[in-house]
Amino acid sequence: MMTSPTESDALTPTEVTSATSSSWARVGLVAAASALVGGLAAAWWYRKTLHTLRQTEEFDSNPEFGISPEDADFDL
Repeated sequence: MMTSPTESDALTPTEVTSATSSSWARVGLVAAASALVGGLAAAWWYRKTLHTLRQTEEFDSNPEFGISPEDADFDL
């Protein structure tokens, strides 16, 4: 069978779509895994930050912290 210059014997359209869909499936799988890992890392960092902020609130509630009554009469 004779092919025209725009046709190819070596690669048929079905071979292109099966190879392309397989590689796109891998890309999609990697993207989904990356999004999952990134989301878990962000959640862990956010939770750790909230825990740290809550600890500093406990230290800030110290009634002895601040200006003493003796220093309160200081005029500028």
